[in-house]
Amino acid sequence: MKNRPEVQTPLPDRSKAKALYEKQLPGHKATLLKLVQEVRQVLEPHGLAPAIKFRIKSFDAYFDKLRKLKSSAGNNRASTITDFFGLRIICPFLEDIETVERLIAAQYEVVATEYKADQHSFREFGYDSVHLTVRLGNMLSGRLVPGVRKVCEVQLRTILQDAWAEVEHELVYKSDITLPNQSIRRKLASLNATLTLSDLIFQEIRDYQKALRKHGRNRRASLEYNLDSIQLLAMAQSVATEMDSPAGSVPIPSIMTSRLEKVMLRALEAHSNQDLEGAIERYGQLLGMRLDRKIRSLVYNHRGMAYFASGELHKALGDFAKAISYDQDCDRGYINRGRCYRKIKKYDRALEDFSRALKLNPSLADSYFGRALVYYDMKQFARAKVDCEKALGIQADYQPARELIKTIHQEIL
Repeated sequence: MKNRPEVQTPLPDRSKAKALYEKQLPGHKATLLKLVQEVRQVLEPHGLAPAIKFRIKSFDAYFDKLRKLKSSAGNNRASTITDFFGLRIICPFLEDIETVERLIAAQYEVVATEYKADQHSFREFGYDSVHLTVRLGNMLSGRLVPGVRKVCEVQLRTILQDAWAEVEHELVYKSDITLPNQSIRRKLASLNATLTLSDLIFQEIRDYQKALRKHGRNRRASLEYNLDSIQLLAMAQSVATEMDSPAGSVPIPSIMTSRLEKVMLRALEAHSNQDLEGAIERYGQLLGMRLDRKIRSLVYNHRGMAYFASGELHKALGDFAKAISYDQDCDRGYINRGRCYRKIKKYDRALEDFSRALKLNPSLADSYFGRALVYYDMKQFARAKVDCEKALGIQADYQPARELIKTIHQEIL
C-alpha cells in the first residue's frame, strides 16, 4: 500500500483570523488575569509573592509565527502555537524557581517542561529560564484563532534572568543587524556569565542567612549555650575572604565557600543540637587552621563550653584559659572559667573570674548571677541576694536570679 502524500494545512484567511482575534481578545485577557490570581493564591501560602506578568501574542506576531511553523513543519502537531498565552513569574532567588515549578506542577497539568539553559554551551550567550506548558482546559472560553493550542506558556525566571532576557531580546532577537564580530559576542557572553554568577551568590547569601537563623533558634532554646556564635561566623567569613585571596588580588565575593566557614557552621550546629562529641571534633579542626587571635579565642571558648557540658571540667578549664590568653578582653572566657571553678569548688578563683568579667563588661547579667551562685555555695546569702538583684536590674526577666532569691529567702527563714 502506497503512503499518501502529506497534505499541508493552508494558512487561514488573515482578515477572518484577525476579526476573530479582536473579538476574543477581551475574554482571553480576562482568562489570563484569572489565572494570575489563581497562581498567586497557590504561591502566597508558601511565603512567595513574585512579580507576575502576562501577555497574549499580538496578532501580527501570532500570524507570522503560524506562517513560519506551517511552512517548515507541514501538517503535523508541531505546527500549533503553544506560547500564544504567556505568563511570566519573576522570583528573587534561584531556589524560588524550583519551589514555584513544583507548586505549579502540583496544581495544573503541565504537558511540557523546557530548561532554556540546557540549549546553550558555555561559549554561547543566552538566558536561563524554565518554561512550563500548562493546559488551560475549561478555564478558557470562546473560540481560539486557528493554529493555537489550548495551553499557556509559564516562564519562571529570577529578577536577573528577566533583566538579561529583556535586554537580549532588544539587542539580538528583535534586531535586524547581525552581531558584527566575535568581540561583541564575547562581551555579551561575559555579561550573561556575570549575571548567572550573581544569581548564585545571592542564593548562597540567602542559604547562609537561613543557616544563621536556624542556628540562632537552636541557640535560644538552650540556656547554657549562650555565646555569640553569629559574631564568630561573621569574623570567620572576613578572615576566610582574606585567606582565599592572593596578595594584591580583588577578593571574589562568595559566601560559605571556604573550608573555615563550613567547618565553623557545622561545629555550631552540632553544638546547638547537643552533639557535643561532634562539636568538639570540629572545633579541634578549626583550631588546626590559621586563625585570627580573637577568632581562636572564641573557638577555644566554644570548645570549652562543649567540654563543660559533657562533664570534662579540666579540659574545659584549659580551653577557657587559652581563650583568655588569646584575648585578654574575653569576658565570656572569664565567666565560663568561673563556672568551672565553682563546679570544682575553687570558690576564690571563681569569684575572681566573675569579678574580672564584670570589670570588662558591667552590663552582663550572667556575671552577677554566676558570682551570686558562688556566694550561695559559700553560704554568704546576703551577697548572693545583692548580686541577683543586680542581675535583675540589667535583665528584668532573668528567671534564674528570681528563683535563687526565693531559695535564699527559704534558707534565711
